[in-house]
Amino acid sequence: MRKIFVALWLSGTVACASAQLPFPWNRVVNDSLYSETLGAWRDYSVYLPRTFEVDTLRQYPVLYLLHGLNGTNTAWFEILNAQDVLDQLTASAEAKEMVVVSPNAGGKIGDGNINGYLNMPGWQYEDFFFNEFVPYIEGKYRIIPDKQHRAIAGLSMGGGGATSYAQRHADMFCAAYAMSALMDLPTDYENASGDKDDSPLSLLFSSVKANGCAKYVEEADEKTLDDLRSVQWFVDCGDDDFLLDCNISFFQAMRNARIPCQFRVRDGGHTSEYWHSALYTCLPFVSRCFGN
Repeated sequence: MRKIFVALWLSGTVACASAQLPFPWNRVVNDSLYSETLGAWRDYSVYLPRTFEVDTLRQYPVLYLLHGLNGTNTAWFEILNAQDVLDQLTASAEAKEMVVVSPNAGGKIGDGNINGYLNMPGWQYEDFFFNEFVPYIEGKYRIIPDKQHRAIAGLSMGGGGATSYAQRHADMFCAAYAMSALMDLPTDYENASGDKDDSPLSLLFSSVKANGCAKYVEEADEKTLDDLRSVQWFVDCGDDDFLLDCNISFFQAMRNARIPCQFRVRDGGHTSEYWHSALYTCLPFVSRCFGN
């Protein structure tokens, strides 16, 4: 009798386990696509919420999360622990379930990589991002393909890239969150690239200078200013960050143009700890913007 009881208990346990599998988990996928524009393969990382594999008819909002100088697509997940923050905030309903995409727009410059989200000689990355990358990602990962469900954020170089993208493609994004953003070139860094005008760092700095985010607002016509008002803006920079003045200049330009923009200056510098902590504000912010 005891053997029969044990056998029934084991079979019941297996049945229950089978009914629960596969258990849905949030996960990060690393992949790549070939770019005709760049003539090269480009890596990317995608965070998929736990319901993605279960509810196969559901579409999701998307956050494009841009890395900084010398980083790659994996930096947000392997260094800054974005997956852990996403897991926590979606579990507590402080953030909506979303797909989060981090493309590779660089790599370590010392290894000969070109860095930057803006078009420059030999590196038409912005064209790749909007003409190839976004359509590919949003077709493959069941993303709601409209402005009201698409946001962009980034740190440092990626913060400047996110701001510039949302400025010049305001019809694409409902929200932009800039962390310690390289929105212009600080005076002390104008000659930091050395004497080689075609060096990767020099090309990056020239593109940043040519696309200064405050200058874009200051020179915008009324139609462009109205477009900028259709995006919800958030700027987040540490009080010890060497880019603080650039971020203040952008906020002042937005204020003068009567474009709503949230601005936070917190204790901290240009550090991984600061950007990790910024996610706890960024993700709820973009969640509130989705669908509005």
